Amino acid sequence: MKAFVFCLMVIGAFGFSQTHASEKDAWAALREGRAILMLRHALAPGTGDPVGFVLGDCNTQRNLNDTGREQARAWKAFLAEHGIAEARVFSSQWCRCLETAQEMNMGPVTEWPALNSFFRNRGDGPQQTRETINLVNALGQGAPVVMVSHQVNVTALTGIFPASNEGVILALPLSESPDILARVAPGQ
Repeated sequence: MKAFVFCLMVIGAFGFSQTHASEKDAWAALREGRAILMLRHALAPGTGDPVGFVLGDCNTQRNLNDTGREQARAWKAFLAEHGIAEARVFSSQWCRCLETAQEMNMGPVTEWPALNSFFRNRGDGPQQTRETINLVNALGQGAPVVMVSHQVNVTALTGIFPASNEGVILALPLSESPDILARVAPGQ
């Protein structure tokens, strides 16, 4: 029995180090410009958008709550722990994404309509996903890339249903079947 327990411990430790090593590689790829980080906006209670939604008018949208703003701010320290002090930040034009991107405080935020939600217009998903891929692949060298978007956008590209404030590190060049290097979030 002791030998069996010892074997389980060794297998468990090996499995942990493999996972840890691959996440470590994912962070290195992000730092070195061989990957990007795409995340779902921080917590904005509810689903979809209210009737009367108007782009550019945050009073008509589902927005971050206090917890969401704290979640967004946690990215700065989390990224710093992984050697990233600044980033090129791209965001959906929805207020909850822009606020997440701004609260991260990683650098200027550039609006990318391709990152906008297509929750209500699912037919727009394939075109927006291709546009996102093309925009990312056209970026030159520079600081790491962080994109703030919505669950439907992340899922359309990766097949992953992210939690609020969860990110996915994706290898470059980006494709319609991206190489997913890690799922990450502050406080994990």
